[in-house]
Amino acid sequence: MKDAGNREVPEFLRIYFWDVEFENVSIEKNPHFVLKRILDRGDTRALRWAMTKFTLSDIRAVITSSRDVSRKTANFWAFFMDIDPKEVLCLQKPYSRIPFGPFS
Repeated sequence: MKDAGNREVPEFLRIYFWDVEFENVSIEKNPHFVLKRILDRGDTRALRWAMTKFTLSDIRAVITSSRDVSRKTANFWAFFMDIDPKEVLCLQKPYSRIPFGPFS
């Protein structure tokens, strides 16, 4: 994470954190969550803000380790950052479901 001064998440990003208490969203406490949400759902302005707060290594770590980033987002960042898709967890084949029923 870059040391870019203010660690607060600006108000214009509130729309990307609709499912949590925005006042509790913190770069200090949850950098992975904040970056993942911006990478997956953010617009150009949000991505520009994220690039002032996070490094390319931070982005690589989020993309390669997150299972719940959209495939579209994962493919874009893997291509953009020249990451082998085999290194991106959310692009791997999902686990097999356990069969249920009388013959399982």
